[in-house]
Amino acid sequence: MTLWRGHDALVLASQSRARQVLLANAGLHFEVVPAEIDERAVQQASGLAAPGEIAAVLARAKALAVSMTRPGKYVVGADQTLALAYRLFSKPAGRAHAAAQLRDLAGRSHELHSAVAVARNGKILFEAVTVARMTMRQLSGAEIQTYLDAAGEAVTSSVGAYQIEGPGVHLFERIDGDHFTILGLPLLPLLAFLRSERLLGV
Repeated sequence: MTLWRGHDALVLASQSRARQVLLANAGLHFEVVPAEIDERAVQQASGLAAPGEIAAVLARAKALAVSMTRPGKYVVGADQTLALAYRLFSKPAGRAHAAAQLRDLAGRSHELHSAVAVARNGKILFEAVTVARMTMRQLSGAEIQTYLDAAGEAVTSSVGAYQIEGPGVHLFERIDGDHFTILGLPLLPLLAFLRSERLLGV
C-alpha cells in the first residue's frame, strides 16, 4: 500500500538502485528519470572544494535538470561524496583501482556526505546534507583480494569500492551515522519535507 498522497508520482532523478529501494520501502509512489548532466563539469564550474557542498550542488543540479522536463512534479535529486581528510574519492575504474582505494582507506576513518534536493517547476524547494563517519579496519592484501572476489563487479559501482548492504560490511569496525546517509539518500529529512507538503499519509 502506498503512503504517497500526491496527485502525480514523485520523480527520482537517479539511477541508484539503493535510492530506489529506500523510496519503495518507505511506501512512496515514484518514477525514475535519471538526470542527464555532466557531474564533473558541474563540480568544476562550482569552484567548490568542501565535500558536503559538492554533494549539495550536484543534488540540486540533478533535481533542477529533471524538473524542467516534468512540470508540476516534485523531483528528488541526490548525490554522495566520500572524503578521506581533504581527498575526495570517485568510483573506481576497475579492480586494481578498487584495491588501491581500499588500501588507502584501511585502518582509517572517512566521511560520506549525502545530499538531497527537491525541485518543482525549476525551483529548489528543499535541500539537506547529512554525514556518516566510517572507520575501516586494518586489511591485509589477501583480505582485500578475498573481498574483491566476493563483491565482484559491484566494487566499481560505489565510491570507495564498497556497498555496506553487501559484502562491504566486513570491511568496517565502526560506523557513526544513519543507514540512509550511507546508502546515499538523507531519507528522514526528505520525508519530513514531503510531510510538510501534505504529500504523505503518515
